[in-house]
Amino acid sequence: MTLNLDKSTWKRVAFGDVVKNVNVTVKDAEAAGIDRVIAMEHLDPGELKISRWGSLDAGTTFTRRVRPGQTLFGKRRAYQRKAAYAEFDAITSADILVFEADATQLLPELLPFLVQSDGFYDHALGTSAGSLSPRTNWRDLANYEFELPPLDEQKGLAGLLWAVERERQSAGSLGKAIGRVRDVVIDERFVGHGEGVLQDLCDSDGIRIGPFGAQLHAYDYVEDGECPVVMPQDMVDGRISTEDIQRITNERADDLAVHRLRAGDVILPRRGELDRRALVTEAEEGWLCGTGSVRVRVRPEVPTRAVFLALSSTATVTWLKANATGTTMPNLNAGIVARIPISLPESAALDPAFSEIDRLDDALALTQSRLSGAVAVMRSLATDIFGGRA
Repeated sequence: MTLNLDKSTWKRVAFGDVVKNVNVTVKDAEAAGIDRVIAMEHLDPGELKISRWGSLDAGTTFTRRVRPGQTLFGKRRAYQRKAAYAEFDAITSADILVFEADATQLLPELLPFLVQSDGFYDHALGTSAGSLSPRTNWRDLANYEFELPPLDEQKGLAGLLWAVERERQSAGSLGKAIGRVRDVVIDERFVGHGEGVLQDLCDSDGIRIGPFGAQLHAYDYVEDGECPVVMPQDMVDGRISTEDIQRITNERADDLAVHRLRAGDVILPRRGELDRRALVTEAEEGWLCGTGSVRVRVRPEVPTRAVFLALSSTATVTWLKANATGTTMPNLNAGIVARIPISLPESAALDPAFSEIDRLDDALALTQSRLSGAVAVMRSLATDIFGGRA
């Protein structure tokens, strides 16, 4: 979608000439009627709406005031693209800049989209300093230049952008709601209430940790290797991603044949991000379960899709996090995985349960398509209006 804008009446301005960096402090937030606290973790990347906040009752050292209609920008780690439009009074962190448009030149409703644009973020990244936690600053951001339309044109553009933003938020909220329903259905249909454990569905060697570092060395990985090795980072959206997958030779894989994968196996991480999963298909038959992964192989009569759904459930992820060992990084072993609570439905109830999941998955796919469309339209409009990457 392109607007074919006539920019002959637009003028080039510096950000600091039409926007103020507001640094008003509040000594007693409660007396000022403020009960919400916005920290960096409350700003979701790419989200204009602030859906989460802290409570003043929990205590805070923040004093910077936020008013409705102002735009917030996370100056620390600007690559996270944390910018939001305030709809309520709050106090916020010193790592969050509070922008206020000069309404005689720039509509406040247009400002958040400008701050979210690729051009503004590229400038923020280019002016950030520091290695562990790079920060930009108001002085450099104020020098950012862009083409500003007349106020009457800004009204139409802001209205269009907010219409697309509302559609994006609506699709996102619907997707989250469907996802929550899906989680509940899986928990009720496939996880049960502690009637059984995963080991009940497997032979004695059905749950196996991938090879340790002493068995598979860094020099074993070669670009022209015939056998892909599935690591936790390769488990994406329930499937095995080959985008960055590493490989070893078939000869080396044969030495580790006990770790070869079969169609129907479920693999999960042994440490770190314990919510990743992948179901092995016929296309990945014979690949290797890698270091840092756990392979689950149920007996032939057990429905593998049902096991995969159970192991992917929020209830299982929560259980694993609670039972993992280690504090800095949670770790699993075969014994822990074997004790995962699981209770599959009777055979007659499987097809109806799968059909219910399929309907929810179809609804999720439609909602995701709607969301992707809104995101694509927003990016195209922002590029037309503010410039930046196409």
